[in-house]
Amino acid sequence: MSKSQITFNVELRERVGSGGSRAARREGFVPGVLYGGGEDPVAITLKRNEVLKAIETGHFLSSTATLVHKGTKQLVIPQAIQMHPVSDQPMHVDLFRVSRDQKIKVEVQVHFTGEEVSPGLKKGGTLNVVRHTVELLVPAGNIPESLEADVSTLEIGDNVKISDITLPGDAEPTITDRDFTIATIAGRTATADTTTEEGEEAEGEEAAAETEAEAESED
Repeated sequence: MSKSQITFNVELRERVGSGGSRAARREGFVPGVLYGGGEDPVAITLKRNEVLKAIETGHFLSSTATLVHKGTKQLVIPQAIQMHPVSDQPMHVDLFRVSRDQKIKVEVQVHFTGEEVSPGLKKGGTLNVVRHTVELLVPAGNIPESLEADVSTLEIGDNVKISDITLPGDAEPTITDRDFTIATIAGRTATADTTTEEGEEAEGEEAAAETEAEAESED
């Protein structure tokens, strides 16, 4: 379950277009658009400090938020955010209306546990992460904060599949045609070993040639 409680106190934006957006930014707001839910799109302004606080949670685009307007609340999920290329300040936000039971697609981050005791990693293997996030189909009111992948028992060559991860009972991955890989424990590659052996053999041949040349010069 997502532990973040993101709230946006918004006002309707009467001026639309680039001129209205610039005016909102000058006054310390972030212009945005609220759409979806079978209703018409609405131009809004959000408080810049609330948007920055939401971004700092680290899962701005994968958590629901409560939009408040004159005491009326609406559950939304951020769909997109535009940042200034130089100042890195929020420039525009798109919000989508949802209900708590409505299933939506959302990217959820994968956290790995047990790395410090994994036998494969202790033997010199490396954790090769194939997917840092997994797209889930889940009710908007039950989005998990993250998914946990346990690697504590994995040896070199083992992997973590999506079936190894416990999902909320009402969530499912959007990829359903295969048990896809999340991460593997990789060891030294055959290519690296072969390269090392070939290098050692070449060095041996060079040394032998040098010795033979020195012997001939002495003669």
